[in-house]
Order: sequence, then structure tokens, then C-alpha cells
Amino acid sequence: MRPLDQLSRLGGASLTFLEGLGGFARLTASLLGRLTGILRRPNLIASQVHFLGNHSLAIILVSGLFVGLVLGLQGYYTLRRYGSEEALGLLVALSLVRELGPVVTALLFAGRAGTALTAEIGLMKAGEQLAALEAMAVDPVTRILGPRFMGGLITMPLLAALFSAVGVVGGWLIGVGLIGVDAGAFWSQMTEGVDFYDDIVNGVIKSVVFGFAVTMVALYMGYQARPTPEGVARATTMTVVAGSLAVLGLDFILTAFMFGAL
Repeated sequence: MRPLDQLSRLGGASLTFLEGLGGFARLTASLLGRLTGILRRPNLIASQVHFLGNHSLAIILVSGLFVGLVLGLQGYYTLRRYGSEEALGLLVALSLVRELGPVVTALLFAGRAGTALTAEIGLMKAGEQLAALEAMAVDPVTRILGPRFMGGLITMPLLAALFSAVGVVGGWLIGVGLIGVDAGAFWSQMTEGVDFYDDIVNGVIKSVVFGFAVTMVALYMGYQARPTPEGVARATTMTVVAGSLAVLGLDFILTAFMFGAL
């Protein structure tokens, strides 16, 4: 391929990316501008919280339990080298609350709830339901996208908290129940070492930001999907890819700010 052809393809890809970024920003601004009208529909928001949260609950709890079990095993044999087995509870809690809880929950949320949102809105567009709402003078952004946006924003921190809590239980089962770490030391080290503001609040902030990013990516991909089966399938796939990359990139930025590296 000639250098000019490569440059042309690079330019086309850059323009497509910038166009998508602009559309994402416009949709985000549109949703935030209609926030008052969205909050006037609490029943629709509650329905989306149930749809996104309850249907994701099983995979979140099971994943949290096994992550906690693995952390308990890996952490114990690492701490044993330094004679610090009693700090296992602190290690498990900090790993989950600061990092693994929000990040893994967001990745699972993108794969489960995010794809469901994209497919649902994409099928509405393909079936011309969004166009029918506009013909009846009903704003689809406020009526369809708004409650789903608020549902994702509320659900994500709750799921992350449940993931971390179940993960701590998994670490306790391995450390105290199986290996034999002192239960009092396990819990006392955890309660003394985990700071409410530096650890728990920062973890909540991460989960809210991840929930915002994943939900917006899912809504944008569904809203901009081509009204064909292939278009909806591609949009669903892009939700997982873009949502996961957004979570990982934001995790680095937020962690750097929270620890003063930036």
C-alpha cells in the first residue's frame, strides 16, 4: 500500500473517531440538560434499576465470591513470606474496595447490562419506535434514554458495593475457615487499616464514574446504531469494547489523581 493511501486511511479513521466523539458529547449534554424532566419519572427509573441491577446480580455475586477466594489464597501465601499473615483481611479489603470492586464490576456491567441497553435501543430504532415517539411529539431522549441513564448511574455503585462485600466474605472463608488465620486479627486489621475517605469514598467515586461512562457508551451505541440486524450486532459488540477500554483508562486517571501522581 502506498504511503498516500495509508495517510488517507489514517485521516478517515481520525475523522470517524472525532465524529463519534462529538456525537457522544452532544448526547451526553442533551441528557444532562434534560435531567430535571428525567427525574420526574421515578417509576421508569426504578424499573430500569430493577432491570439492570437485578438481572446482573447473580454474575456480580458469584464473581465477587471467587475473586475474594483467589485474593485470600494469593494474599496469604504472599504475606506468609514476610510473617504478616494477620494482615490478610486488610489486603483483601483494600484490593476490593480501592480497585477490583469498581473495575471488575464495571467490566461485568458493560458485558451484561451495557449490551442489553444497546440491543434494546438499537432494536427500538430498527423497529422505528423512536421515530414514532418523535412523530407523537414525545422526546425519545427524555422518555427512553433518560431513565436508562439514571438506572445505570444508580445501579453501578450498588453492584460494586455488593461485589466488594461478597469478596471480603470469600477472603474470610479462605483465610479463616480454610487456612486458619485468626478471625480477630483478620477483622481488626481490616477495620483499622481501611480509611473511610481515602478508600471507601474513592471506591464509590470510581464506581459512579464507571457507571456513567459505561451507561453512556451503551446508550450512544444503541442510539446511533444502523437500523439493521448487522448494525445492532456491531453496536452491541462496540459497547463491550469501548466500555471496557473507557473503564480501564478512567481507572488509571482516577487512581493517579487519588494518589497524587498527577
